[in-house]
Amino acid sequence: MSSMTMGSNLSILQMKSKASQHKLQVVDEIEGLIKVYNGGHVERPEIVPSVGCSLEPELGVTCRDAIIDKYTNLWARIYVPTAANKLPLLLYFHGGGFCVGAASWSCYHELLAKLAAKADCAVVSVNYRLAPEHPLPAAYDDGVKAAVWAKQQEFAGRSEWWAGRCDFSRIFLGGDSAGANIAYNVGLRASSIGVKGLVLIQPFFGGEARTRSEMCMAQAPRSALTLAASDAYWRMALPAGAGRDHTWCNAGSAAELRRVGAAVLVCVAEADILRDRNLEFSGGLAREGVRVEQVVSKGVGHAFQILNKSHLAQTRLHELLAHVKIFVGR
Repeated sequence: MSSMTMGSNLSILQMKSKASQHKLQVVDEIEGLIKVYNGGHVERPEIVPSVGCSLEPELGVTCRDAIIDKYTNLWARIYVPTAANKLPLLLYFHGGGFCVGAASWSCYHELLAKLAAKADCAVVSVNYRLAPEHPLPAAYDDGVKAAVWAKQQEFAGRSEWWAGRCDFSRIFLGGDSAGANIAYNVGLRASSIGVKGLVLIQPFFGGEARTRSEMCMAQAPRSALTLAASDAYWRMALPAGAGRDHTWCNAGSAAELRRVGAAVLVCVAEADILRDRNLEFSGGLAREGVRVEQVVSKGVGHAFQILNKSHLAQTRLHELLAHVKIFVGR
């Protein structure tokens, strides 16, 4: 009788173990960044620390967080140079393949504080919802909501501490990598707010057909963006059943930008697998009659502006910020 009980208990434990293993099955993964399990559970290791709003006083930038929509937990981190008034306003979207990243990541906090100071502009860094829990167009919807919210502050009696410092006739949308893709798509959807221009840093687009740089660009094992990671991001971010020829992935038409007269600054990294696709994107905009400026950062790869602390990368970042300052200062 005791033997039968022990055998039954063992069988139950084995069944539970198999069920547990089934529940924890990984269905998609980018090593070290994100794991997606069947059932929808997602794990994101803390690869970059999140930080608060504090900044060194000598930078001359005030920073605070603001809630945009408490129901979707949409919020933004705002950076305003303290020494100037009537600043251009840049709504910025962080990178991360639509699937990782945050406005509170230390690398973005450092970058955008520096951008606000060096480019003499106010920056609203939007913390949008992430895929795969919230596949596209959730990030675009959040971007449009943030853009409308920011524009509304012009008529809100200056209730927001930063609004009185801004020139709302000079609103720009910007971002890096997936954030640049979001800025582009928000620009197509939110033309009514009067977007003057887009700052697109290494914009993350794709397609079923490979470009030469995607196939041939030598990438270090821990590169910020490999071809395998790019494909995985698109699998997680696009709607179910959509492939890389979906218009959200391969850019689609920019006719709306031409209609409203928005200019576009496209910043390309020479050693980025997205290099050729970024160059093709710039050419496509020009052919559609959009005013395009293109900057190529020599000798650096994808996301160098937030992840690479080498002397060369810092020099290229200084050059990049100078281009942004000229672009948004017009």
